[in-house]
Amino acid sequence: MKVIQQLGVWAGIVWLLCTGTHAETYKLVTLNYPPYEYQKGDQVDGIVVRVLRRAFAKLGHEIEIEVLPWKRALLMARTGAADGIFTVYKTHERLKFLDYSKTIVMPQVVSLWALTNVEVPYNGDLASLSDVSIGLVDGVSYGAAADEVIHSGLLKHLEYAPDSQHNIMKLLAGRTAVIMMNRYGAMYHLKKFQSLKDVRELKPVVSSVPSYIAFSKKRKLTALRDQLDTVLQSMLKGGEFETIYDSYFGQ
Repeated sequence: MKVIQQLGVWAGIVWLLCTGTHAETYKLVTLNYPPYEYQKGDQVDGIVVRVLRRAFAKLGHEIEIEVLPWKRALLMARTGAADGIFTVYKTHERLKFLDYSKTIVMPQVVSLWALTNVEVPYNGDLASLSDVSIGLVDGVSYGAAADEVIHSGLLKHLEYAPDSQHNIMKLLAGRTAVIMMNRYGAMYHLKKFQSLKDVRELKPVVSSVPSYIAFSKKRKLTALRDQLDTVLQSMLKGGEFETIYDSYFGQ
C-alpha cells in the first residue's frame, strides 16, 4: 500500500512538472456567434468557450479569447498573429494555413429562415432561390456544398452583414427575404428580439456542418493540438460536453 501511495505522489509531481511549470497562455480568436461564442461587456462567454476553457485548464494552460469580425479572425490565424481560431469549418483553402482538431467541438445545422408571412420558392435546392435576396455573414463558410453554390454566381441577390445579429435584423426589417444561418444561433437572436413567432425555418435544412478549433500553422502547435484532442475526446466520452450544454441553457 505504501508503495502505491508513493507512486501516486510521484505521479502527481510528474503531472505538475509537465503542466504547471510549462503553463502557457494561448491567444484564440473567434467571431460573435451566440450561443456558441460571444462578448458581453468585457467578458467572453458561450457554450464552446466554456468547453475550451475547461479543456485547456485540464492541460494546465489558459486561453485569451478575442471576439472579432470573422475575416479579421481568419487573417490573424493565417498570419500567426493568433495561436488558434474557433468554431471554424473545414475548407480546402483553410487547410493550407490551419491545423484542425480531430474532435468536432460543435456540429452546426445550417438552415434558411424567412418571415412567416413571406412566400419563398425554396424546394430544397439553393438554386431555386436564384432570384431571392439572401442574407449572409461576410467571410463565413456555410459548408462545402452551400459555399460552392454561393460562389457559383447562381444566387443573384446576396446581401452581406458583418455578423449574425445584423443578419437577423435585416430579415426582421424586410431588407432581405431569406437568411442562411446556424439553427441555434438564429433561435438565440430571434428569442432575444422576441420574434420567434414571426420567422420560420425552411425545410429541408441546408447542411449539418462540423466545426472545430484549429491552430495557425505559423505557430507550429501540432503537439498542443494533439494534446487538446486527447482531452476533448475524454470530455466527450465522459459526458462533460453535455453537462456544459445543460448548465448553459439551464441558466
